[in-house]
Amino acid sequence: MNATRRWAGLAMVATLFLIAGSGLSVFAQAPATGQDAGAAKGPKYTQAEYNAEQACAAEKVPATVIKCADDFVAKYPNSDLLVYIYPLYYSAYTQLKNPQKVIEYSDKLVALGDKAEPGVRYQALYARALSCASLNIKDTDPSARDNATKCREAAVLGLKTLEEIKKPDATSAEDFAKQKQAPAILFNYTVGNASMTLKDYPAAVTAFKAVLVLNPDDPVAYYNVGRAYQAMTPPQQMDAFWYFAKAVTAKGATEAQSKQIKTYLRKLIANYQGGNVCDSLTDAEQNELLQLAGTSAERPESYKMASSADLDAVRNGPPVMTIASVVTDLKTGGDKAKITWLAACGLEFPEVPGKLIEVVPGTDAIVLKIAFVTSDDEFEKATTPNMDAKVVGQPDAARVEKDNVVHFTGTLVGYDPDPAFFLHWEKAKVKEEDIPKEKGAPKKPVRKPAAKKPAAKPS
Repeated sequence: MNATRRWAGLAMVATLFLIAGSGLSVFAQAPATGQDAGAAKGPKYTQAEYNAEQACAAEKVPATVIKCADDFVAKYPNSDLLVYIYPLYYSAYTQLKNPQKVIEYSDKLVALGDKAEPGVRYQALYARALSCASLNIKDTDPSARDNATKCREAAVLGLKTLEEIKKPDATSAEDFAKQKQAPAILFNYTVGNASMTLKDYPAAVTAFKAVLVLNPDDPVAYYNVGRAYQAMTPPQQMDAFWYFAKAVTAKGATEAQSKQIKTYLRKLIANYQGGNVCDSLTDAEQNELLQLAGTSAERPESYKMASSADLDAVRNGPPVMTIASVVTDLKTGGDKAKITWLAACGLEFPEVPGKLIEVVPGTDAIVLKIAFVTSDDEFEKATTPNMDAKVVGQPDAARVEKDNVVHFTGTLVGYDPDPAFFLHWEKAKVKEEDIPKEKGAPKKPVRKPAAKKPAAKPS
């Protein structure tokens, strides 16, 4: 879990910086005195202020920009030109990779309110959101909640401010919508990540789903929705599994990402079902889920996955599961057969009754081909096997003769459904009383063999 979360965090930071260059270009420039400076609602400043601001804007070295801006603020602390100075600060601090300072000066710009145009405020909030992603504060840090709260509030404001930006006349509505897509993804990611830190999982789900509306091929967003559902109390496991599966099958997922999340998802499914003894069943459950996720945008209402509690109910009843009830359920087919097989596979059943049809000798093991029977009538009519039992470490079992009753204890590991119904057993051991003392002297068949319940599930 921790390794996967670290991957998601690193991928998220990389994604954010990749889209940083695709934001709307809205940096404002101070008008010269004598132009807008004298307008009734425009900024008011002297020629000296304007020259000082322009000197700072002309600097290229981040450290020099910051020193120039410091000198300007010290000399003109209440200047209307601070709306142009603060962006110089957070732009320089971004280059110096100092997210705390970027946040500080972004907040100063936003605090100017209507003195700054929506586009300028948006740019500050965008820079702030990028810095939130790069703070890398652990959830256990004392300042984590405060930082997360402020990052979320600023990102929500960023989404609102983004909508306030007016479309340039020369830009089509379609192109303008595309330009706003990347910053909207950034703001929603910031809301989602902050909500995860704040343990506000419903808000996190909403935010990451908003990302998926904008980019339905984003594997990290799918993964994060799954994380949020899984973290809820109680966990929303079906929703979590679905979004992890969507992350695996997302078009934007790399092979490494898909492999890592798939491995993680498999562990979650196995734990949810109580640790299936048959690995093949966990694989089958996961493959079914991945196939659905790859072809459907939403989880089908009919799709369910049996939990460990569901499987325990099948095993423990009432009625308590026996090998006879397992055979009946498997032959019934459908959902009944599916959940019974999930509950039975990998369990050891004691004294399974049958009629021996054939003994297949081997070097390391003996395979007994047996017809499962539970009554005298079934015994008499049985002519073909519907079970094979692999016996290891019991060579005397080869002395059991054809058409005799045999009881064995074994682990059920596989079955073939109707019409060629067949059970497969391993680690089988034949009941000693069923093995003749001497070859050629078989025991008298025992009639009406009884079906026994399985042993306790392996821990």
